[in-house]
Amino acid sequence: MSDTPIDPTPASPAPTDDGAMPQEGGPISEDQVRLALRRVKDPELNLNILDLGLIYEIKLAGADITVDMSLTSPGCPSGPEIMTEAEQQLKALPGVGTVTMNLVWSPPWTPERIEPRVRAYLGF
Repeated sequence: MSDTPIDPTPASPAPTDDGAMPQEGGPISEDQVRLALRRVKDPELNLNILDLGLIYEIKLAGADITVDMSLTSPGCPSGPEIMTEAEQQLKALPGVGTVTMNLVWSPPWTPERIEPRVRAYLGF
């Protein structure tokens, strides 16, 4: 048996993909939510849902997150995939409680909701 003492303190958590340290039981910030949603892309346009203007509102209540979002059209074939990916990204954040994704159609999404620099890039 080794004479090396065992350190009883737990190892520090590793940084998240964005370089931030995970929060143990701390409040979730809107910036954390936005960073997670930026990882979700519309598979047809290959642009993230935040820059596309699909996120209408983010509500935080302690560890619980509610997101109101839309799609580019009611018949969007990627809608279920996008919403599922958004929910999974949010649930993966450290300290998150419940995640509620609301699909809203009012006001209807239009290209004017796209982030201005992305809209310019797309030629709108």
